[in-house]
Amino acid sequence: MSVDTSAIEDVFHEPGCGRNDNKTAAERTTGCTRQVKPGEAAGGCAFDGAKIALQPFTDVAHLVHGPIACEGNSWDNRGSASSGSDLWRRSFTTDMNETDVIFGGEKRLYQAIGEVIGKFDPPAVFVYQTCVPAAIGDDIKAVCKAAAAKFGKPIIPVDSPGFVGSKNLGNKLAGEALLEHVIGTEEPDYTTPYDINIIGEYNLSGEFWQIKPLLDELGIRILSCISGDGKYRELACSHRAKAAMLVCSKAMINVARKMEERYGIPYFEGSFYGVQDSSNSLRTIARMLIERGAPLELGGRTEAVIMREEAKVRAAIERFKPRFKGKKVLLITGGVKSWSVVAALQEAGLEIAGTSVKKSTKEDKDRIKELMGRHAHMIEEAAPRDIYKMLMNSRADMMLSGGKSQFVALKAMIPWLDINQERSQAYMGYIGMVKLMEEIDKALYNPIWTQLRRPAPWDEAEVNRQTNIPHTDSHAAENFTAVRGHSSAGGFKERANASGRLVVGHISAAQATWAVQASE
Repeated sequence: MSVDTSAIEDVFHEPGCGRNDNKTAAERTTGCTRQVKPGEAAGGCAFDGAKIALQPFTDVAHLVHGPIACEGNSWDNRGSASSGSDLWRRSFTTDMNETDVIFGGEKRLYQAIGEVIGKFDPPAVFVYQTCVPAAIGDDIKAVCKAAAAKFGKPIIPVDSPGFVGSKNLGNKLAGEALLEHVIGTEEPDYTTPYDINIIGEYNLSGEFWQIKPLLDELGIRILSCISGDGKYRELACSHRAKAAMLVCSKAMINVARKMEERYGIPYFEGSFYGVQDSSNSLRTIARMLIERGAPLELGGRTEAVIMREEAKVRAAIERFKPRFKGKKVLLITGGVKSWSVVAALQEAGLEIAGTSVKKSTKEDKDRIKELMGRHAHMIEEAAPRDIYKMLMNSRADMMLSGGKSQFVALKAMIPWLDINQERSQAYMGYIGMVKLMEEIDKALYNPIWTQLRRPAPWDEAEVNRQTNIPHTDSHAAENFTAVRGHSSAGGFKERANASGRLVVGHISAAQATWAVQASE
């Protein structure tokens, strides 16, 4: 089996990882470094994590070494956007078959690299290892080294077969590949005191373009964005930056820490979601650049831009506050969004019923407590059934989550908004804050929810008949109408009439009492 176990162990002993820091040496050995069996990494494998972390490099050819099923629809698997080349969205795979499994796939990989270079002439090729070639022992590092010598191009091996672990492990293994084979291999044409790196930002739906004009106005140059709308040469020269902002520590903490260790580039973790977080991040970038030699006047110019943008966005969202008063939102996401989106929602007057922290670091959780108080409702694990219960028990008016959770909200008949990587709207920066509020307002007050909660036309007659409940059971019926979330149990049924009131037919007082107790 061809797997670089030393790289995996190095990632799991990452000193910058807050969760790893809190473990004993024994816990790290028995927990983090345990390789999962094939099929155990539900929710995304290591290969998936590596591919989504690196695919936003736009001018690079991404070649997947494995069966064709490992390469998905690269035009529709992530919402990253490019201002230039679309080469990154093309699917390249060696399409291994049974013969390759028996005799090895290294020759096929070498030929595929040559074909990609001959047809598209990219500045580099990223080669991704998957489960099948790793299991049969294909040495992609040796093949990439030989191909680089033959074709005169950087051929980067990304050794992250799916069975070694989860998606998050794949993110970090992708970072290790960049550190080992790309970063520091070229020199920029020139440098300035205003050069920064943005690490762990993927330009989903082009959202980073909502903050980049402000950086341009301040004269701050993004030497490299790792990896949203990134270019190979920018990445290779990124070691000459003066400072770095880490957007998602869960995915790329190893890259930020090792670049600080090797090249002396200080970094901080920040967010551009919400007004206050955007302002704090701009201030921190300016302060760090001044500490590294930028002119002092950068601080004053930054404050002037912040004051102008904050005034504009606060005026724009003021109209939403009366409409959002008393509205509760359940946030099912993770990582940096578990706290950064909370801040944005609170600024608009929304209440947070709870936020998930399954993919969040200790630092993320500390920020949540700062924003929501020490008794903040943080959700570690949430199966669909549990999310449904939370929606009903917390009386949430809306849920923000990824696409895979949307059907839970629809079952509960409450509005839902996509906040994860598949979304088609951009919510970053000051402009993005206004856009987020507009989308939440549309979802909350969409007339479809009134229609959805009404009985079907063919049930109108039955509902009208059921409203004529005998007098002896009227008290029980009134009690039961207060029960929410029991669509069918023990032979009784509830529906909503045109006014939204739950209507129950043919139940006894004992049944109604049982239903109320069960709901509590």
